[in-house]
Amino acid sequence: MSSTVGQIIRCKAAVAWEAGKPLVMEEVEVAPPQKMEVRLKILYTSLCHTDVYFWEAKGQNPVFPRILGHEAAGIVESVGEGVTEVAPGGHVLPVFTGECKDCAHCKSEESNMCSLLRINTDRGVMIQDGESRFSINGKPIYHFVGTSTFSEYTVVHVGCVAKINPLAPLDKVCVLSCGISTGLGATLNVAKPTKGSSVAIFGLGAVGLAAAEGARIAGASRIIGVDLNASRFELAKKFGVTEFVNPKDYSKPVQEVIAEMTDGGVDRSVECTGHIDAMISAFECVHDGWGVAVLVGVPHKEAVFKTHPMNLLNERTLKGTFFGNYKPRSDLPCVVEKYMNKELELDKFITHKLPFAEINKAFDLMLKGEGLRCIIKMED
Repeated sequence: MSSTVGQIIRCKAAVAWEAGKPLVMEEVEVAPPQKMEVRLKILYTSLCHTDVYFWEAKGQNPVFPRILGHEAAGIVESVGEGVTEVAPGGHVLPVFTGECKDCAHCKSEESNMCSLLRINTDRGVMIQDGESRFSINGKPIYHFVGTSTFSEYTVVHVGCVAKINPLAPLDKVCVLSCGISTGLGATLNVAKPTKGSSVAIFGLGAVGLAAAEGARIAGASRIIGVDLNASRFELAKKFGVTEFVNPKDYSKPVQEVIAEMTDGGVDRSVECTGHIDAMISAFECVHDGWGVAVLVGVPHKEAVFKTHPMNLLNERTLKGTFFGNYKPRSDLPCVVEKYMNKELELDKFITHKLPFAEINKAFDLMLKGEGLRCIIKMED
């Protein structure tokens, strides 16, 4: 790759030209990295629901033409001025949120919400100069959450690059750069269930199952899966879920059902749907005195959370989390090591594999609700 350093690279990228229309495979020009930037050769990417959400452009500002994609793994091709933490040839995970290591959030042991590099879904350009590194015939193609991994090469800020063990299989650990880490960290870093405790997981998609995996790793004795889709229950057993509740099967609120099942409520709950009713249920189903509920899903912008103040005064705790409270550069290498040490299972999250040329099939699978993660191999 040394011959491309400092040069424009022409490569294939799947471009979203307009909302809801199939991505188009195009030849794009990828400019060299500027100060504090890294150009990556993406080897594997996977499709996350967030990509689909912004591709559909329902309820947020549409930014097109754009290269989507944010869950991926690759190799450093070249680095810009000031970059010292990674070098060409290094194996990395690009991450949609960053860690500058200088702001108050990055210096805090409690926060991972970097002031400089926190996710910005509206920004389609690089922070350094307000320009895109992608173009077709001289016209800019916009970035997506600072990653744009539906391209054979991409340029990201160095603070959004996690350097990982070069022995880690990139076609597996790529899923750690978003959804799986989000759910896993929500349980292990925020809910923090103790061994033998009870945990309720609301929503059994990929993030919810990762939260269940976290409860399994923590040694929870009861992991109750809550979902409206009964077909998800059988798969959830592989992730440690021991019991299942479908709210549609009951005439009473699901929080009351769970309280009856658990003699007053679960010790911890993790909500992974983004639906406000599920958020309220997740909070109200935890035990008074010590129960902790963690919100992961992103609600509709006009949603309002309502609960009686006594639920808080009775010593229940409500928390929110962003990316599982992981600091990308500092913590993701350790999550990869959990996989390498066989503490964390990733293979069961990967239900489909496709070549880059068939990326639109991955969108179809997600729209139909089939599978968890589809791995897209960039090279033929």
